[in-house]
Formats: sequence, C-alpha cells, structure tokens
Amino acid sequence: MGLGRLLVATGLVLVVLGLLVSYAGRLPFRLGRLPGDIYIHGKHSTFYFPLATCLLLSLLFSVVLWMVRR
Repeated sequence: MGLGRLLVATGLVLVVLGLLVSYAGRLPFRLGRLPGDIYIHGKHSTFYFPLATCLLLSLLFSVVLWMVRR
C-alpha cells in the first residue's frame, strides 16, 4: 500500500509541475520573480537570491511529503 501512495503522489506532483510549466506565462506571478525575491543590481555586479520562491517551493514540497506520509 505504501508504494501505491508514493506512485499516486509522484503522478500528482508531475501533473501539477506540467500544468505549471504549460501555463507559467498566464499566471499573475512568475516563479523566480516574486515580490520577496532579493535582487541587487550594482554598477559592475548583480546579486539575485529567490527567497520568496524558495519558501513557496519548500512549503509546496512539505505539504506533498506530509500527504504522502499520512
């Protein structure tokens, strides 16, 4: 029964990722360009750290793994 849940959860994650990639241009936000992402552009350098994107993806993966373990 554990393997079946794992396969179902993996399939759902793949479907969600596929839909996200397919419709990414139509979303009201862009992953990697969220309001909490840090972007500093200097004269000769650029620093970019996608903080909000990392937090959002971490939350999503945590929920998926929590659902798989239940």
